Amino acid sequence: MRFMGRIIKSVALFGLFGLIFLSSCKSSFEKVRTSGDSELIYKESIKLYEDGQYVKAQALMELIISAFRGRPELEDLYYKYSNTYFLTNDYVMAAYYFENFSSTFSGSSLKEDADYYTAYSHYKMSPSFRLEQSNTMKAIESFQSFVNKFPDSDRVEECNLLIDECRRKLEAKAFDSAMLYFDLQQYQSALKSLENILIEFPDTKNLEEVRFKMVEANYLLAINSIYEKREERYNETIRYALMFLDKYQEGEYFNTVQTFKADSETQLKLLSND
Repeated sequence: MRFMGRIIKSVALFGLFGLIFLSSCKSSFEKVRTSGDSELIYKESIKLYEDGQYVKAQALMELIISAFRGRPELEDLYYKYSNTYFLTNDYVMAAYYFENFSSTFSGSSLKEDADYYTAYSHYKMSPSFRLEQSNTMKAIESFQSFVNKFPDSDRVEECNLLIDECRRKLEAKAFDSAMLYFDLQQYQSALKSLENILIEFPDTKNLEEVRFKMVEANYLLAINSIYEKREERYNETIRYALMFLDKYQEGEYFNTVQTFKADSETQLKLLSND
């Protein structure tokens, strides 16, 4: 029993010392934070930043940025403050502050980094292709702006790769939208969406599938059209089918497109007899 009592006392004392230690650490930070001493807060914020304690560094920097306006330290302080948001994965605020840094310190040697991280923050916010893509488009725009401003930067190759990745996401979004129109049997809208893919993404790796779906959309549109529009739309199907068969003389879609073409020709003959 005495032995167990000693253990319990030891654990209790250890826990007490731990609480005292944590309390002193917290009070030390709070003492600086509430001191009202800009110089002290500045030095502590930089120390915390360099130690990787970005949330605490950010809290202190936030207090003194306005007090450092007009001082040479502001440029580095503002950049580090912006970077605390990026390093804590708050990409909305990181993009905002890095962009603000670039416009405020347009002659800064850190402008290249700030412009890159502005674009990269938008890239990090880019969602799945199934969701709204404004951040993806903003990332493309920002990366392209970076490449134009800094054509000799070591980051140009990476930016171009990220632009390509974002464009593939937009392409996937466009194709997904076209397939949704198919599911809803809105074939005219599906066809328009597919035509836009060819215009906006002429180097798509899915070119054969897109062109096949255009033939299919025309064919299904013709079948489901009112009598007066069928002749025109079957002729359109044949035209699209001939274009496809001329480009792809073998492959998984070849026989299906031939079937669409043959049936369209049959339907035109029946319409002619009518």
